[in-house]
Amino acid sequence: MSPKQAFINALEGGAPVGRVPHFELVFYLTMEAFGRVHPLQRTYAQWDQMTRTEQRLQIQDVADVLLQTARHYDHSAIFIHHTLPSEAAEQELITTIREKGDDAYFLMLHGDATYAIPAGNEMVSMSRRMKRDRESMQREAREKVDAALARAERLRSTAPVDGFALCSDYCFNTGPFMSPAMFDDFITPYLADLVRGYRAQGYYVIKHTDGDIRPILDRLLIGEPHALHSLDPQAGVDIRDIKQRVGERVCLIGNVNCGLLDTGTDEQCIASAEYALTHGMPGGRYIFSTSNCIYTGMRLERYELIHRIWREQGCHAQDAAQSVKP
Repeated sequence: MSPKQAFINALEGGAPVGRVPHFELVFYLTMEAFGRVHPLQRTYAQWDQMTRTEQRLQIQDVADVLLQTARHYDHSAIFIHHTLPSEAAEQELITTIREKGDDAYFLMLHGDATYAIPAGNEMVSMSRRMKRDRESMQREAREKVDAALARAERLRSTAPVDGFALCSDYCFNTGPFMSPAMFDDFITPYLADLVRGYRAQGYYVIKHTDGDIRPILDRLLIGEPHALHSLDPQAGVDIRDIKQRVGERVCLIGNVNCGLLDTGTDEQCIASAEYALTHGMPGGRYIFSTSNCIYTGMRLERYELIHRIWREQGCHAQDAAQSVKP
């Protein structure tokens, strides 16, 4: 299977074949790895002053960086971030990546429209709104979902992607930022409708949130997303437990401890990667990933260490056994 086919096979719960798919939501270390600036670390303040040739070259370069990362590190999917300043430029980037990459990679965009944990300076005002303006916030939540689905519909006829990653974070390490009852008021129905809407349009859906998702786990699955990311071990989320609870209903992505990649020993990093593979792989519906992303400041050698563990130990048993036959 191509990387894209393997990724979709895991999302759909197909029979596991070959090496477990791998991807990272963001791989920021492109400067260290390839000597190239990551698209999210660029600025396009002068976009409207560029000639059409300059704009096209910028789009080509962003596509090349994302594809170089996927090829070098065996990623099965590419998350195309909102880096370019217009929807038309974004659509051109999608088409460019697909053509340059021979449609070998699963392409996704950010597509969440639900309320996320607010910035610290907005926490009090949002809390007041939830108490005083419940109906207004619910109306706003519905409008945001409708707008996201309308955008997805436009993409279907211009530059379709394969799916959406819903990246609104709901949880701290100590649990959700809303009580379950408030979550049901302001997020649950809108998240479910967003996921169902994307699915009805033919897209795959990956729901991302860091933190301790356990108190709202069932709520995250009401709309039936294809996958959950990032299964945060720093918040006590154990892939063995989550696999037992919902592994037959949804693909699981992540659980390799990002904190250990920063502050742990090599042995701890290896153990975290091995644990995720050991408990994520059985039965399929698992994609290897860290519990967040490969962020700025992480040592490249730490990511390459767990990448090596994945390459050595990420094959399903029958394939591994066949590979050592004389």
